[in-house]
Amino acid sequence: MIAPPATVAEFSARVPFTTKADLVADQAAHPPYGTDLTYPIARYTRCHQTSGTRGAPLRWLDTPESWEVMVDDWVELLGVAGIGPGDRILFAFSFGPFLGFWLGFEAGQKVGALCFPGGGMSSPLRLRVLLENSCSVLCCTPTYALRLAEVAAAEGLDLNRSQVRTIIVAGEPGGSLPATRQRLETAWRGARVFDHHGMTETGPVTFENPAIPGHLRLFENSFLAEVIDPGTGKPQTIGETGELVLTTLRRIGSPLLRYRTGDLVRARTAPNNSLLFEGGILGRVDDMVVVRGINVYPAALDEIIRAVPEAGEYRVTFDTRGALTELNLELEASDAVAKEVARRLQRALGLRISVTAVSAQSLPRFEHKAHRWQRR
Repeated sequence: MIAPPATVAEFSARVPFTTKADLVADQAAHPPYGTDLTYPIARYTRCHQTSGTRGAPLRWLDTPESWEVMVDDWVELLGVAGIGPGDRILFAFSFGPFLGFWLGFEAGQKVGALCFPGGGMSSPLRLRVLLENSCSVLCCTPTYALRLAEVAAAEGLDLNRSQVRTIIVAGEPGGSLPATRQRLETAWRGARVFDHHGMTETGPVTFENPAIPGHLRLFENSFLAEVIDPGTGKPQTIGETGELVLTTLRRIGSPLLRYRTGDLVRARTAPNNSLLFEGGILGRVDDMVVVRGINVYPAALDEIIRAVPEAGEYRVTFDTRGALTELNLELEASDAVAKEVARRLQRALGLRISVTAVSAQSLPRFEHKAHRWQRR
């Protein structure tokens, strides 16, 4: 019998990476759930599914034990966010097959909060539910929180009446970026933003560390984390940007070993030696665009745009068909604001990026994960 790895270093040296492509191929070869199952199918009671926006969706099964482990992680998250009995939480997401805020809804009940499901509702209806029921917590993506504030203004709904004091955001980068947080807190009359991230395949992964703003903390009881160079697969040192790799420790019904998440992070060490990610999730490995030799990440662009108060919704188009990648930005703003954004982009990134002013409400809006970047 082969002896198991004795150290983390030996584990990393001996165990190969798992990729999403591996999981997709396994489920295609062994439909519908693949072979990454610890128990007979009869033991599983939950099935969730990835969104499929980056290829074939994955179906992910959980036993009651694995599900409860993830709910307990969310209970810890809510406790750190100061949420408990007496709070009223609106979960403004579709309650579709992806994992989303299903765990958060059950955790909210477990901590004694009154929970409102927002699936199947229009944005104006969600706002009315939030205001009429004096909800104190809003759970959604950063983009959708901004969208709700925009809809409130259009519908004549006064957010000064809102009792929301905490907005828990997830699903896309932004919740740990200062400019995005400031815009959210201004739009929601001083409500505090609390960032979190997770994946259907892994469950909840990180939550905000209130003692160190702008950093996400790993659920260290649930994961072994590594940060690697996306190109070489070699370990990155603390402070370097790299791809997050996770091994699940407690979600054993469908375990993952050294799973390449595709999420870009910059690891730091807290004073108590816990692992933190500075700036939250910085973007996706496959979202990075190289423009004239410079790596451009969507989160970096978003941070620059959100820092200009008059800048509205935007869309980025990039063209990789020529010898050099071209990046163009459409922005709901005046010509003067568009020029200011272009100036800030050049100063921060060292690139001249075309910024075109377009009329208000002319660009798409998103209720869940935003898809602002388009390839030609």
